[in-house]
Amino acid sequence: MRAPCSDLPLVLDDVSLRAGSTTLLKRVSLTILPGAPTLIIGPNGAGKTSLLRLCMGLTAPSSGRISWGGRGNRAPGRRAILFQRPVMLRRTTAANIAYALAQAGIPRQQRARRVAALLQRVGLSELAQRPARRLSGGEAQRLALARALARDPEILLLDEPTANLDPAATRGVEEIILLAAQSGIKIVMASHDLGQLRRLAGEVIFMVRGALCERGPAKDFFDQPATPEAAAFLRGDLVI
Repeated sequence: MRAPCSDLPLVLDDVSLRAGSTTLLKRVSLTILPGAPTLIIGPNGAGKTSLLRLCMGLTAPSSGRISWGGRGNRAPGRRAILFQRPVMLRRTTAANIAYALAQAGIPRQQRARRVAALLQRVGLSELAQRPARRLSGGEAQRLALARALARDPEILLLDEPTANLDPAATRGVEEIILLAAQSGIKIVMASHDLGQLRRLAGEVIFMVRGALCERGPAKDFFDQPATPEAAAFLRGDLVI
C-alpha cells in the first residue's frame, strides 16, 4: 500500500514575489518542519500574507522554488488556510462544515458524524442550526477553523485569525489553535500581537519589507533579538 503523501517539509528556496514593479517578497529561503507553531510577525506590509499565500500554493513565486514534501505540485494535499475575514456560506453552521467535508471528498455517509465531531471540537454544537451569517465574529472564526480542520490538514496556515476579535473570543480561537497543534497539525500563523506570540509560538519568523529578517526559537527572539529591527519592533518602535 502506498504511504499517504506529506506536505512537510515545506521548503521555500530563494523565493521572490513581485506584483508589477512592486517587490512583495525578496529572496526568502526557509524550511517549515513538523513541531510547535511557527508564527510570522512583522510590521504592516512586511509580506506576511504574501508568504502564507505562497505556502498554500495560491500564488506562484516570481522566482525561486517551493516544494511540499519534496513535490513541486502546488495542488493542495493536506494543507488548509484561514484568512482574517472568512466568508460564511448562506446556510447553517452545520451545513457550512458539511460543505467543507464534501469538498474534501468525505463520503456522504460519514459526514453527519464528522460534522458533529467538528462542531464539538470548536465549541459550536449548540449553534449547529443557526445561519452562519448570524454568528458573532468569534463564532464565525471558530466555524472557519472547523471548515479548515474538515480537510484533515497536516499544515494549517492562519492569517491573523484574531485581529478583529475581543479578548474572550481571541482566547477561544487560540485554544482551538493550541489543541490543533497538540494533535500534530503544523500551525503557521501570521500575527501582529506580541502577547499572542508569547502564548502560541514555538518559533518566530520576523519579516521586514518583504525579507526574512530573523528566525529562531520564540524565547531567543524575545530574550536576545539578533537584529536591530527585531529589537526595535519588540520595544514598540516603528519599523519601516
